[in-house]
Amino acid sequence: MAKGKGPQGKRITLKIAKNSIRVSFDGKRRLDLSKMGITTFPKCILELADVEELDLSRNLLKKIPNTIEKFQNLLWLDLHSNQLDELPQAIGTLQNLTFLNLCNNKLTTESLPEELNLLKNLRTLNLGLNCLDSVPTTLGALKELVNVGLFDNALTIIPKGVTNLPKLEKLNVKRNPLRDLKEEEEEEDTIKRIETLYLVQEKDLCSSCLKMCQGERDELSKLGDMTPSSSKKLSFPLLLTPNSCAKDNQEEWRVR
Repeated sequence: MAKGKGPQGKRITLKIAKNSIRVSFDGKRRLDLSKMGITTFPKCILELADVEELDLSRNLLKKIPNTIEKFQNLLWLDLHSNQLDELPQAIGTLQNLTFLNLCNNKLTTESLPEELNLLKNLRTLNLGLNCLDSVPTTLGALKELVNVGLFDNALTIIPKGVTNLPKLEKLNVKRNPLRDLKEEEEEEDTIKRIETLYLVQEKDLCSSCLKMCQGERDELSKLGDMTPSSSKKLSFPLLLTPNSCAKDNQEEWRVR
């Protein structure tokens, strides 16, 4: 069986590859070989290694060879939705990369090379939908990262080296068994249950105080439908509850 076959059984030849080059609005040349049923990295595309963008997504690739280092002009590399279970060390030589998409493969934490930390210009890194059980420590060295995708893995903790990246704007960690998220959910649930407690009976309140407390309760109900900011604790300074001698000493605690 010939290597690099497309969906109709054709080899990925140099001619096919040249015809797959597209020029973006900003003048960058993209070699687009996505959705072509490629099972093996086509050697012929090494003759087109001066392109700025390479799209090999949605194929059947299991390995990327070290010859990827020939693509020194690459700014953008998309390998999502393949069957990759490892990356070559040579990936670290692509130091002009600003975008790297490895989503939806079979990568583990151990299969990611240390050389990833050499991609100092990387701004977007997508590792979602893989088999990571911990975050690679190398990510903390990528100070230019703005967007990081770690969703749909098996992560239990996100190290501060990643969350404290200086330029990080978006960190997607959805659908991971993170301990911290579970604790936050439990804390929020506790707050909601505390908000429904009554410390005195309504019959012990005067009409004006009852009206005030009912208004505060309505406000709390509205807050319950909103997601509180993780950086701020809920505070209810106007929710005042009278003591047991409220009827006899109303003037001292009544809010004017």
